[in-house]
Amino acid sequence: MVQITGGSRPDDVFDEPRSGRLVAWGNAWLSGSTSPDHAAEAVRGGDDRHLVEGIEGAQGAGITLALGRLRTLGVTGLRLALPAAGHPLGLTGPAGFNQQALLAGEAVLTAGGPAVGLLPEVVRHGPEGDRLVRVLWRAVPVDQGVPADVPQLRDAERELAESLREATALLMRLDVAGGGPAVQRALEAYRRRKEPELLAPGYPPRAVRVLQSARQVRSLLALATVDDGAAVSAGEMSAREAAMRPLGRAARRATVAAYNALVDEPVREER
Repeated sequence: MVQITGGSRPDDVFDEPRSGRLVAWGNAWLSGSTSPDHAAEAVRGGDDRHLVEGIEGAQGAGITLALGRLRTLGVTGLRLALPAAGHPLGLTGPAGFNQQALLAGEAVLTAGGPAVGLLPEVVRHGPEGDRLVRVLWRAVPVDQGVPADVPQLRDAERELAESLREATALLMRLDVAGGGPAVQRALEAYRRRKEPELLAPGYPPRAVRVLQSARQVRSLLALATVDDGAAVSAGEMSAREAAMRPLGRAARRATVAAYNALVDEPVREER
């Protein structure tokens, strides 16, 4: 059995997008904060193999050779994009690439050197429980320009602080804790979870804090969608979705700002 998907589509809200791993550890290596082998291993994560197509001089290469070739071509960093419908977050165009990134739910864009975008294509072989996972990164030219709607870290941190308060209040209004067995299991998993190591060596403390907050907001919002909670009418369900939408947008914006910090805010050491 072979299953091909256009992006990571992690099943768990605590999972890190594959594009995020590539950005974080690619930036750590490009900035000299980690070794090429360590970076490649971290990018691979639980997958069996990663290959890259479309990079001149590194066609069909692994992560280490592909990153080395990009650096030779003048690339100095990587940026994350997490687009959603109506919100091309982190993208620069053209429209064709933006559409592909939207379908994947994520993408990586280079900074410095040639403007290149990378999209993950995930191939799963075999049955559940005995499955091999391979990721093919397809590299294509993209437009030069400022990535869409990515805030500075300090602005993202301030926005998320307010968003986190709103998300908590929203769960209380929905009586999520009393929403049934599915919610109870999700809440228990949230309480017992272990925070993973976030980002990679060289990232400023503020970027880690912002990403932690973004993950909290995403986790709380995921709990609110496990089932209908206290929303017993179509009107109440619509109001709930409208209230959650800007919180999810804020969390995605903050996530992108955190991963891109080594490129966009590489000098300051934040308190």
